[in-house]
Amino acid sequence: MQLSDILSLLGGLALFLYGMNMMSTGLEMAAGDRMKSILEKLTANRIIGVLVGALITAVIQSSSATTVMVVGFVNSGLMTLTQAVWIIMGANIGTTITGQLIALDVGAIAPLIAFIGVVLITFVHNPKLNSIGSIAAGFGVLFIGMNTMGDAMAPLQNVPEFVNMMTSFSNPVIGILVGAIFTAVIQSSSASVGILQTLASSGLIALDGAVFVLFGQNIGTCITAVLASIGTNREAKQTTIIHLSFNIIGTIIFTILCLTTPLVNFVESWTPARVSAQIANMHTLFNVVTTLLLLPFGQYLVKFAQHILPVKPKDVDLAKKLLFINPVHEDKTIGTSMIYLKQTINEIKRMGKLVQENIADSFDQLINYDAKKSEIINQREELLDYLTTEISSFISNALTSAVNKMEATRFQNLYTIVINLERIGDHAINFNEYGEELSKHKIPLPKVNQDEVYTMKVTSLDILTLVENPEQTDYESVRAMVKEKEQEIDDLTIQFRQNQLERMEKGGKDSSEISLVYSELLTDYERIGDHALNISKYTKEMFFN
Repeated sequence: MQLSDILSLLGGLALFLYGMNMMSTGLEMAAGDRMKSILEKLTANRIIGVLVGALITAVIQSSSATTVMVVGFVNSGLMTLTQAVWIIMGANIGTTITGQLIALDVGAIAPLIAFIGVVLITFVHNPKLNSIGSIAAGFGVLFIGMNTMGDAMAPLQNVPEFVNMMTSFSNPVIGILVGAIFTAVIQSSSASVGILQTLASSGLIALDGAVFVLFGQNIGTCITAVLASIGTNREAKQTTIIHLSFNIIGTIIFTILCLTTPLVNFVESWTPARVSAQIANMHTLFNVVTTLLLLPFGQYLVKFAQHILPVKPKDVDLAKKLLFINPVHEDKTIGTSMIYLKQTINEIKRMGKLVQENIADSFDQLINYDAKKSEIINQREELLDYLTTEISSFISNALTSAVNKMEATRFQNLYTIVINLERIGDHAINFNEYGEELSKHKIPLPKVNQDEVYTMKVTSLDILTLVENPEQTDYESVRAMVKEKEQEIDDLTIQFRQNQLERMEKGGKDSSEISLVYSELLTDYERIGDHALNISKYTKEMFFN
């Protein structure tokens, strides 16, 4: 095998992988924004969930990409572990479509498909058609790459050492290990199965040896999801255990069948003269049968994964760290921007809870100042400042993954929500400092002021509760309630200012000192309503415009 053949082989592999990436990107652009609602509706039923996983994988020609998407969805809370099982099973079926297409020699029209895709991308000014063009172009490039690899490997049939090595794969352990390792290295079972078909078509490996390599390839494809799960939560890691368990169980079952029954001869008899089709058929049979066998035991796969990797109790301290944001490790994975969106929303919800806690505690500080509580309030504020910086930075990076203007707008609105939450947190710090100042000068708030402070606390928490969930489905009515509550805060601010002026006119001990603090307090209180109204405005624009 000459250097030019090796370069052609590498170039063909590069085209194959790039074609899959183009198809993944096209699907992301075409359906990424609707992927969440599609999956939520269709994964409730296990049969439909399997079909969805198979369809998505068949379109993008990569079970690895689908599984990485599922890992990201589970990690960000878009999907439960049980729902993930059905998608993973379907993905294993869907990935066999590549082998079937190779067996049908679709590569003969690959240049035409690629040309049509490029035309749609280059000359048509329609985002949806551009997305379809990306899928078509990727599909064509994928098969052009496969044909290039086939031409490059043709000379290997005249190399005795290589032929002898191929015959050693009839040993099940060696075949499974080679298939698993090779697929793990290139991170694509579709590509490795395609190469196996090309080797078999060239007469370099017989079906009785190829089947064990094929089974190993199903295990090796799990490495991509394993790598993607690094840095994710325990639930996401459990997803990769389910994926790995599925393929290991299937490999054990089919290895035993191939060694103890005439299964290989049976599959071979379907297409006696086409070894490429034999491998494709065995690949399909492996995944369909394994899915049918394990479909009734999906919940047990979930329990097994949870037993192997139990979820640890969540941290409840105020350490400066992100709990929900974990960037996807792939440069471009289906649903990436939606995963980023969900992660950001979860972290913002966390910010909202911290803000509410600080608002509640800081109002209490005005009536009964506690130095220890003040330390906790300040620790929360430091965490809020940290989260503001980190989330803002994450949003800035996530904007590069947005595939359309709508997604970009959503991230920009989330940034504005973060800034408004941070400013509400600043007002809580002001309340705490007012309480410290009154305590230091030993000036207690009169009962009438305390009653008003309690009303401010209640109305502030009411409006913050209304805006705490950016994903509320009935946001029109929520927005109306926020406006009503903000107007109530404005009216109370005016009323309480007037009450304080009347108390000042009557005079009394410490009246001027209390009035100075109280005037600042009312200004902060009124601005909490303004910031909450801003949050509701940008939330509505984000999902409902």
